[in-house]
Amino acid sequence: MFKSGDKPGAGRYKCLTCGEIIYLFKNSDVLPSCPECKAANWIKFKHALSQNSILHL
Repeated sequence: MFKSGDKPGAGRYKCLTCGEIIYLFKNSDVLPSCPECKAANWIKFKHALSQNSILHL
């Protein structure tokens, strides 16, 4: 878990309170408070599907 003010690295982060997803583009970017609900707790968000796991009908 990460908090506002941390520099956790580039990637997608999901607010633990409301589910808002934000992007950090540089490793030096600082996590803000959630723009939606102003909460401070985040988790790194990884999309569950990869290109290899998509079903082709």
